[in-house]
Amino acid sequence: MALVFPRREAEAQAFLDANPDIDTVQVVWTDLCGVARGKVLRRDEVVPAWKDGRFMPISALVLDVTGQDVPETGLVFDEGDRDMLMWPIPGTFVRVPWMEKTAQYTAAVHDLDGVPHYADPRNALEKVVTRFKKELNMTPVGAVELEFFLMDRESAMAGKPMAPKSLINEHRPQHYQAYYLQDTDDFAPFFKDLYAWCEIQDLPAKTLISEYAPGQMEIVLRHRADVLDACDEGVMLKRLIKACAEKHGLAATFMAKPYSEWTGSGMHIHVSLADEEGNNLFAAEDPLQNELLMHSIGGLKASMAESMLIFAPNANSYRRFRRNSYAPVSASWGINNRTVSIRIPAGAAKACHIEHRPSGADANPYLVMAAILAGMHHGIVEKAEPGNPVTGNGYEKRAKYIPGNWHDAIDAFWRASILKEYFGKEFVDTYCTLKEVEADRFYAEPTARDFEWYLRTV
Repeated sequence: MALVFPRREAEAQAFLDANPDIDTVQVVWTDLCGVARGKVLRRDEVVPAWKDGRFMPISALVLDVTGQDVPETGLVFDEGDRDMLMWPIPGTFVRVPWMEKTAQYTAAVHDLDGVPHYADPRNALEKVVTRFKKELNMTPVGAVELEFFLMDRESAMAGKPMAPKSLINEHRPQHYQAYYLQDTDDFAPFFKDLYAWCEIQDLPAKTLISEYAPGQMEIVLRHRADVLDACDEGVMLKRLIKACAEKHGLAATFMAKPYSEWTGSGMHIHVSLADEEGNNLFAAEDPLQNELLMHSIGGLKASMAESMLIFAPNANSYRRFRRNSYAPVSASWGINNRTVSIRIPAGAAKACHIEHRPSGADANPYLVMAAILAGMHHGIVEKAEPGNPVTGNGYEKRAKYIPGNWHDAIDAFWRASILKEYFGKEFVDTYCTLKEVEADRFYAEPTARDFEWYLRTV
C-alpha cells in the first residue's frame, strides 16, 4: 500500500531561515553494514528534497563494508539499479560542527510509491517498534552505549595501530588502567570539543570513562523514549567522534577488536518497555517477580544464536569473544553481573531495565535494536521462560551456545525462525547473501599472517 507523507518542507525552510549561513547539507542514511552514506546538497536543493525526497540507486542498499556492489542479492542489476527515494526524518536537521556552513539530516529509504524498503535498517527497526505499539500497547525505551579506541593516526592508517600520545604531554598509555582519570585528562582537548559538538547536535552524551585498554573510551547516551531517536543518536555520535579525532590528529575506531592483546569494544544497548503513560513496565524491587521482564529475557535467550550475525556482523567481530574478556560467549543472563550477555543492572526499582551486552561497537545500531526487540516481543507473546540467572563467573557456567565465528553466524541467520517473522524473509535472504559474499571476499585475500605462518613451513 502506498504511503502518503505529510508535507515537511516547512521544517527544512524554518531550519534554513534560522541558519542563513548554511550553504551545504548532507543527507545521511545508514546501510546494512552500519556505514553512513548519503548525498551532499546545495542550499537551494534542500527544501525540494524535503518536499519530494531525493533519488538514490537501489544498489546503494546492498553495498558491502568496502562499498562494493553485491549483485547476488538481486537488488542491483536484476532490478535495473532503479531509483529509490531518501526520505527525511523529521527533527533530525542539525549543524555539522566540524565543517563550516554545513548541516545534515537523517534519511530513510523508501520506494517511489512511499513504501519503506525492507533493506533499510531504520525501516526494519521501525517495523518492530510498530508491532510493540499496535499489538502490545507498549513503547520500547532505550539508549546506545559505545566503546571506542583513540589511536595514533599515522600508525593506524599503516595497519599497525598503537595508542596515541597524550594531547597535553608526551605520555602514551600502555596499560589497562580502567577508569583512570589521568587517561581522560590526557585527552581533555578532544573531549572538550566532543561535548561541545554534542550540544550543537543535541546529542545527550553523558558519562565518560576510560575503559579497559590503552586509548579505549566509553560514552553513554541518555535513554530516549523513542528507540529510533536513540539509534539515530548512536549513529550520529560515531560520526562525530571520528570527526573530532581527526581534528586533534588522532584516529578513532569502532572496530570490535583492533588489538590482539587488549580487550575489544562493545555496543551495549539499554532497553525497557513503557506503557501508554510512559511508566516503566520493567520496574521491580525484585526483577524475578516481574513476569514481563522475565519473558523478555526468555525471548532474548531463545533468539540470541540466530541474532549473532547482527550483533557481530564482521570477521573482526568474532575476535572480541574471549573468556574473561567482558564480552559474553553464551546466551546467559544475570542480575548485576557483567559476565553474562543479558544483564539487569543495579539501580532503583523504577529504573529497572535490560543491558544487552553481546554486540560489538562495529554493529549497526538500528539492526541490533531491532533484533533485541524482536527477541523480547517473541518472549512476551510466547511467555518464554529465561531459566535461572547466572551468579558468579558466567564464563565458567554451562549455557546455551551462540555462534563463535562468522560462517556459523551466517548459517544461523539463514535458518532463523524467530527473526524471520519480524524482519521478513526478504530481509533475511538479502542480509545473509550480502554477508556471505563479504565473507568470501574477505577470506580470499591472503594476509601478512598467512605468509608469517605458512611461507616457509608448508
